[in-house]
Order: sequence, then structure tokens, then C-alpha cells
Amino acid sequence: MAKRIAGVAYWKVDGRQLALRGNFTISPSAFERAGIAGQDYVHGFSEVPRVPFIAGDVSLVEGTSVEDIDSMVDQTVTAELANGDVWVLRNAWRANASEINAREGQFAVRFEGESCTQL
Repeated sequence: MAKRIAGVAYWKVDGRQLALRGNFTISPSAFERAGIAGQDYVHGFSEVPRVPFIAGDVSLVEGTSVEDIDSMVDQTVTAELANGDVWVLRNAWRANASEINAREGQFAVRFEGESCTQL
């Protein structure tokens, strides 16, 4: 039996849906690990915290305010994927600066937060 694993997705910030254009990425990992190799064998690994994020391109449709999105802090960001997965980024803030692509009518948005969990 075939199952849809990709396609339609929805992106909401405190319940307000953004016009998701594409390049939608969810990075929920709370830690990043890197191997530590000596000259003789692998000694182990290091583990450092990392900032989870949800990012994507947003269309500049009527009602979309770049300034409003840029000013967002302490938000709850949800991602609903075609396969039924729902991810929640908590205590999120707008990261990076906006760069509007006038030719495509879109801009990239990245929210970073304290935690990102799957419901």
C-alpha cells in the first residue's frame, strides 16, 4: 500500500498560517556530536547543544508583512507535513535578516527556538 510521505505542508506561527512557498526544513536536534579521533584509534565524541529551527520560503501574498515576521519573538511555530507528522518549535524567535526576492515574490524565514518536538 502506497503512503504519501512528501508534498503539501503547512506552517503556522502562533496559529497564523504563513504562505509556505518551499525549501521547508525542520531541524529538531538538540545536540550535535562530532567524533574525536586520535592517532591510534577513535577516542570518543564531543557533544554540544545546538539551536533547533524551522525554516522555509514564504510567498509575499496579501496580508504577509515582512516587518511583522521580523519582529516575532517568543512564538510557537508548528509544521504540519504531508505524512501527518506535526512538529512544534517552542519559545521561537525570528532569526537572520530578511532578504526579499522580488523576482520570485518570496523571502526566506528561519525561526529558532528552545526546543522542537514531534507531536
